[in-house]
Amino acid sequence: MKSKILWTMGAVVVVALIAAYIVGEFFLGSIVVKGVNRFGPQLTQTKVTLAGANISPFSGSGTLHSLHVGNPRGWKSEEAFSFEEIHIEVLPRSLLGHHIVVNDLTIDRPVFVYETKVMSSNISDLLDNISGNSSSGKVDSEATKSGEPIKYEIKHFRVTNGRVILGVGPAALKIPMPPIDITNIGTSQGGIPASQIAVALMRSMSASIVEATTQAAGKLGKTMGAAARQRIKDLFGGKQQPQQ
Repeated sequence: MKSKILWTMGAVVVVALIAAYIVGEFFLGSIVVKGVNRFGPQLTQTKVTLAGANISPFSGSGTLHSLHVGNPRGWKSEEAFSFEEIHIEVLPRSLLGHHIVVNDLTIDRPVFVYETKVMSSNISDLLDNISGNSSSGKVDSEATKSGEPIKYEIKHFRVTNGRVILGVGPAALKIPMPPIDITNIGTSQGGIPASQIAVALMRSMSASIVEATTQAAGKLGKTMGAAARQRIKDLFGGKQQPQQ
């Protein structure tokens, strides 16, 4: 009889733990999705949608699914970039406080659409929007129930297997993007607001995009003829003077 009671109690505990895990993962993922879809458009001044997120409240690891960020006004493409999967590892106990520590944030196989004009690009315009709204304080700030502002730090940020689509339409070029590997974002400050995290990440990705397109332009310009050079100039918003 005693063993039966102990077995029953053990079964109840296991079921309760499983239920807590499922409920915790669902609600934590739901909170992330709602946060991104609410604050993203305020920060970028463009359409931002995150389809889903699964994050374990016990291990702190999880995946965000299908993040799409629209282009600023005045550009042809509907989207500036899209991430199909974002892998995240958070220090679990930090989720209970106002200083959230992300041990690892990895974006794999992102796609950026890079449009340029003579003195600007869609990515630089997007970065300007994010930087301006972050510094002005226009974006709603997150806070705990006690009123303490929530801050973040990222121990390790990586972007792997990225691709840049240079231009729009039939003339667009698809080029590989250099990987990004950065450590300790916001660490020295004891954590920074989410908007400042977004600025730091966007700056690193913007630099990698420019590096990729510059390298591609240099290689194509050296190995191909006048038609290829004209194509590059068209993509970067320039015009070639007609030959005499």
